Amino acid sequence: MKQTLLPLLLLTCYITGMAQQTQKPQLHGKNWMAITGKPLAAEAGAMIFQKGGNAVDAACAMLAATCTMWDVLSWGGETQALIYNPQTKKVIAINALGIAPTGATVDFFKSKGYNFPPEYGPLAAVTPGTPGGLCTMLAEYGTMSLKDVLAPAMQLADGYPMEAQTATSIEKNKSRIKQWPYSKAVFLPHEGQSWEAPEAGEIFRQADLLQTLQKMVEAEQEALKKGKNRKEAIYAAYDRFYKGDIAKEFVRSCGEQGGLITMQDLAKWKVMIEEPLMVNYKGIDVYKLQQWTQGPALLQALNILENFDLKSMGYNSTRYIHTLYQAMNLAFADRDFYYGDPYFTQSPMKGLLSKEYAKQRAKLIHPDKNDPTIGPGDPYPYEGKVNPYTQYLQQRGFAFNNAPADENYLDKLRRGTTSVEAADKDGWVVSVTPSGGWVPACIAGHTGVGMSQRMQSFVLDSSLNPFNVVEPGKRPRVTLTPTLAMKDGKPFLAWAVQGGDTQDQNLLQCFLNMVEFGMTVQEAVEAPNINSNQLWLSLGGTKIDDRKPKPGSILINSNTPDWIRKELKQMGYTLNFEDRTSGPINAIYFDWKHGTFWGGSSNHGEDYGIGW
Repeated sequence: MKQTLLPLLLLTCYITGMAQQTQKPQLHGKNWMAITGKPLAAEAGAMIFQKGGNAVDAACAMLAATCTMWDVLSWGGETQALIYNPQTKKVIAINALGIAPTGATVDFFKSKGYNFPPEYGPLAAVTPGTPGGLCTMLAEYGTMSLKDVLAPAMQLADGYPMEAQTATSIEKNKSRIKQWPYSKAVFLPHEGQSWEAPEAGEIFRQADLLQTLQKMVEAEQEALKKGKNRKEAIYAAYDRFYKGDIAKEFVRSCGEQGGLITMQDLAKWKVMIEEPLMVNYKGIDVYKLQQWTQGPALLQALNILENFDLKSMGYNSTRYIHTLYQAMNLAFADRDFYYGDPYFTQSPMKGLLSKEYAKQRAKLIHPDKNDPTIGPGDPYPYEGKVNPYTQYLQQRGFAFNNAPADENYLDKLRRGTTSVEAADKDGWVVSVTPSGGWVPACIAGHTGVGMSQRMQSFVLDSSLNPFNVVEPGKRPRVTLTPTLAMKDGKPFLAWAVQGGDTQDQNLLQCFLNMVEFGMTVQEAVEAPNINSNQLWLSLGGTKIDDRKPKPGSILINSNTPDWIRKELKQMGYTLNFEDRTSGPINAIYFDWKHGTFWGGSSNHGEDYGIGW
């Protein structure tokens, strides 16, 4: 009898998501919570909270710190955020994504032999967004000065002990770094030796970046002396970066190294404060950024999945995995064709997010097999309109790449950044997914600022996505996608993750882990997820074939039972395995019964949280 009970108990734990011992502890706090991708950066947030700052102040400090620590982003990248304002009881969206510069046209890139804009170097750069995004969030919703909020990052720029992960990344990419003189000077202090990058634990100093941050603080302090208020003074620092001497050096060195960004590009760019998009899933309002991100794909997937009884299927059962995979494929097929910068061409988001459209899409899911021919739907009738792009849908056809999902492909699928989550007892909540300027970044002269590589997320062919074709002044459709959820008019969950095209796949499953299967937030961020490769890659690869969907290709956890593996193969899936498949998710759950925060910080990488 005992021999039969144990396998049944293990099966019950696997299928239902029964509580299990997590590898990292739950975080608890009653005053504040600060979580991000680096331990030192989480400490920067804690320092600001301890000085009396609110969640926006702390999030800005963590953002500044992570940008200063390189590896997965830097100051020349982009910042995307959702903020809950307890005073207005509304969720606000921050669009601090850079734009394609003057001269960045389809003809320009095609003349150089590209099928997509390049992955690396000055021609991969959109204008910097993070400095402006940080200043805007702080000025509009924070309480502290830029000087105080940047203090931890400035200490890091003055010298911090480098982590092994970043040191290894620099060493791995040193041949590309050597193409750019300013990057080489910063990243390779041991040039000519067998190991040319900084060593793990070595003090890494960035004198140029420190000077840039000092200049921004100087602009703020000078404005205060002239009688400007806190907000006006912070925007003075913003102007120095985008219109003053920092901008001039950035543009000079960008041009010197072959880039296109002009002073006019920097000056005309601005941060947009927007209305987020939202759908309701079983009484919970889930908010995402607009369609210049991939965020609405999660909302579309929730609408589709609402037509199924997921709980009865069981957590990560064959039926659940199959239904989830098919719903994500439907949502991502629409993402790949319809999402783009709404300030240029308005996507049919009303139709795409309608419950009626989701029901129609859900009917396409075959219960017993993967459908490799799933493509974009037609949401226009759900807006009372006629689709003007049917000719592109016909040209597009069903594009497959049946080569195995090797390590190179998976790297492009999951390219990481970081995430920042913060909340305080007064009700402010912040969820951020910043990125851009990762190693190997091309540094813009003596600014110490690494340029973005986000241009590669544009397409050059309208049949791939007529909404996301590169144009000067336009924002590319990015993968970056913070999330907030509200229940009964109060914050329920704030969560975000790094990982390219897998971000909204992992965020979707984290949410369902809690809502459908009753996991705690730490269990949910560690729990095994699946990832679909049946989508067009947003990053990496210079050829069309490099980015084509891989139908039926699925990543599952190495502990998936043999019978589920067998059943998935019979349904037409090609299986890939990894020990950790949750993605580095960071999350804050709001326990209104007890008036406390529960923090979840993934066991996937270096992510770290502190609560009080």
